[in-house]
Amino acid sequence: MTNLSSNAQNPENALNEDVVKDLLQKLRQKQGNWVEWGVAIASLQKSGYNPQEIFEETGFEPIQQNQVIVGSQVYNSLEKGGASEATRSHYATRGSDILYELRLLTHEQRAAAAELTFTHKLDMDEAREVAKAIKDFSRFQTLPSGFSAHPGDAVAYQAWKLARQYTDLQERSRLIAKGLRFAHTPTARNQIEQLLLDFTVTSQKPAPILPFYRFESEDELPRIVPVVGELPLTPQDLQSVPMVENIPPFGLVKFAGEQAWVPLPGWQVLLNAEDPVVILCNSDRLPNADNNPPKPVLVVVDRDQREWDDSNYFVVEHDGELDFQWFDTDPKISLLGKVIVIVRPKKIFDEFISKDIWQIEE
Repeated sequence: MTNLSSNAQNPENALNEDVVKDLLQKLRQKQGNWVEWGVAIASLQKSGYNPQEIFEETGFEPIQQNQVIVGSQVYNSLEKGGASEATRSHYATRGSDILYELRLLTHEQRAAAAELTFTHKLDMDEAREVAKAIKDFSRFQTLPSGFSAHPGDAVAYQAWKLARQYTDLQERSRLIAKGLRFAHTPTARNQIEQLLLDFTVTSQKPAPILPFYRFESEDELPRIVPVVGELPLTPQDLQSVPMVENIPPFGLVKFAGEQAWVPLPGWQVLLNAEDPVVILCNSDRLPNADNNPPKPVLVVVDRDQREWDDSNYFVVEHDGELDFQWFDTDPKISLLGKVIVIVRPKKIFDEFISKDIWQIEE
């Protein structure tokens, strides 16, 4: 009998007790493959069971749960993206960490990247580099001279670009070798081989620092309270105001309908904004993301500021979706707004202790 308690917040996704028991048994005994584990854990979470409860019942740590859930979603998109049977068969039994790194790519890009990682037998760190190279390469309006749209050429281009910036011969040689390893077309290989004779160093303009902020104290976390109105008021007026649900980690609130608001401090950069809007995402969706585990961030964009400059990041449309990007030269494309603030949530060392006033006062 499971000790998991059902979550009333997700009645439409609730699983009956027998299904829950079967899923837990499959996870405890590692039945099936890792893709099935990811689907099972996702079903439990959608039904309202939190990662800690699932960990206590199955031994799957929360970070591992996230990896197999996302990895299984990537795996299930490989066939749709056109991945070969050999690649899908390989990743059906191993490689959840590698497929996890391909999560930000489109279905077609995931399939192509999975083929590349399978062919070259890449590890997790190398898969992360491949995914970044493909993502960055896909943003070009016109492909760089000599390089095709093949993912191998995308990785080769990144190596070629970096090699041209190094004067250190050892690092330059390492990047040239990497480019030659992945180059798919003869023209791409030729571009890289030219670096063996041309030692010209091309300096790269450094990207600006992302405008990160963080909530540091409780005083910076305002509470949004709905207003009933001005007296005289009726009981119906009081009852008609919808309940406000505070959604962590940024205090976002929703009323009836799709509109939502989020409280932010009166930082000067926000006060100066003409048309600020908020986009929620994980930190790995940002340009120049580090290799740390993805964390939720809140990105404030001023839609009024659409004129390019090389000291800021902008929101653009990419493959029909919003994307954040920095351009060292005028991109000659439509800019949808400037990124003015990126907010990290307040660090809470023990959220359960913080709710007990008597423990704080001690």
